Amino acid sequence: MVTSASILGCSGKVLSREEKAFFGDVAPWGFILFARNIESPDQVRRLVDDLRASVDRPDAPVLIDQEGGRVQRLGPPHWRRYPPGRAYGELPASAPLLGREIARLGARLLAHDLAALGINVDCLPVLDVPVEGAHAVIGDRAYARTPEGVAVLGRAACEGLIAGGVLPVIKHIPGHGRAMADSHLDLPVVDAAYEELEARDFAPFKMLSDMPMAMTAHVVYAAIDPRRPATTSRAVMRDVIRGAIGFDGLLMSDDLSMKALGGGFADRARAALAAGCDVVLHCNGDMAEMKAVVSGTKALSGQALRRAKAALGRIARTPEPFDAREARARFDAAFEGRWAA
Repeated sequence: MVTSASILGCSGKVLSREEKAFFGDVAPWGFILFARNIESPDQVRRLVDDLRASVDRPDAPVLIDQEGGRVQRLGPPHWRRYPPGRAYGELPASAPLLGREIARLGARLLAHDLAALGINVDCLPVLDVPVEGAHAVIGDRAYARTPEGVAVLGRAACEGLIAGGVLPVIKHIPGHGRAMADSHLDLPVVDAAYEELEARDFAPFKMLSDMPMAMTAHVVYAAIDPRRPATTSRAVMRDVIRGAIGFDGLLMSDDLSMKALGGGFADRARAALAAGCDVVLHCNGDMAEMKAVVSGTKALSGQALRRAKAALGRIARTPEPFDAREARARFDAAFEGRWAA
C-alpha cells in the first residue's frame, strides 16, 4: 500500500467506522493524539492499536504533545503532571549539571509513560529561544533565554526520550521564540536581520541537527522570505533548515489547521510539501478537512521516505534499564515535590 505523506488526528476516544475506512484508504504515515482522545490507559492503548490496525502497519508512528506545563495531553488522575521547560532551566545555578540531569530524567519518565501506551513519538523538545516582549505562546515552554541553555537542556530531553524508546521532535524549526503573535490564531512576522536570527534563533536547532524529526514554525522571517511562513517557504527550507542549520531528519509541518496559514486545506498541504516538508500534520480530526488535506498530499517517496525510515530506525527496540519508582523519587526531590501528582 502506498503511504500518504501525512499525519492525521481522529475525532474521539474510539475510531468511528468512517475513520477506520478513511485511514485504510488513504494510509497516512502516522497519527497524533490530543486530550479529546484520552480517557484511561486501557482506552488509549486500544485506540493506538486500532489506529495502527487501520493502516495495517504495526510500526506506524503515533505522536502526542506531552511537554509538561501547559502542553500536556495526558494528565491526572491516570498520569502525573510534569513541569514546563523553564522549570528545568531554573534549577539551582549552584549545581550546573542538575538541570541537564533532571531534564533527561523527566523525558525518560515521559517516555516510560508513553511507551506503556504504545505511543512512540513525543513532540518535544521546544528549542525556541524567547525574546523580551514576544507572545506568550512559547513563554515558559522554553528551557532558557539563551541558545546555549536551550540546546543543552533540549539535547538532554531528546536523550531521555530516545533511551525510553520514544522519538523526539525538535520544534519549532527554525525558531518561534521571536514571534509577536500566536500562530494558532495569526501569522507572525519576524523582522530581525538574518545575522541575528542565525546567532540566536537558529542556533539550538543547529546544535541538535542530528535529531530524527523536526516540526516547522508557521512564522514569516522577512529577511529570508517576506511573503511565506517557514512551513510553505522553499527559501527557508532550502537555505536555512536544510542549509544553514543542516537538518537532514524527517521534517513535518506544524498543524495545517492553524490560522497562521491561508487558503484551502488541499492548497496548504501542497504548498508545505512543495516547499520541502516531508510530511504534513493535521490535528483536529475533522473529516472534511482531513479529506481535503489528503487530496493535496502526495505519496511518501524519495528522500522523504528515506528520512521517514531513518527516523523510525532510531526507536530503541529495547529501552535502557529503568527503575521508574526510583526515577520519580529523584525527580520529585529535585523539584521539592512541586510537580508530584
